[in-house]
Amino acid sequence: MSDIKKITAKLIEFRDERDWEQFHNPKDLALAINIEAGELLEEFLWKKPQEANRESVKEELADVLAYAFLLANKYDFDVEEIVLEKIESNGKKYPIDKAKGSAKKYNKL
Repeated sequence: MSDIKKITAKLIEFRDERDWEQFHNPKDLALAINIEAGELLEEFLWKKPQEANRESVKEELADVLAYAFLLANKYDFDVEEIVLEKIESNGKKYPIDKAKGSAKKYNKL
């Protein structure tokens, strides 16, 4: 069992012990990801990146990942597989010879 699957199983166990699956529909999980991502962004607001509270960043990032893993589980997505597919897809959109060192979007390269 992969680490991601172990983490997801632990999240599901935690959720189910509290009878929270009833609240974890795809829409609400997506909203939770967005809300937690906003809280992560808040850790950087008006600060230089190195001034962000590392512990707070860690906690907010964990929340984003947890909800993302639960949403992936709802759709029976294999997290490792979909991330690797996305890397491959991005490799086609951002070929090294055009994208290296550039922050431009693929349609502007």
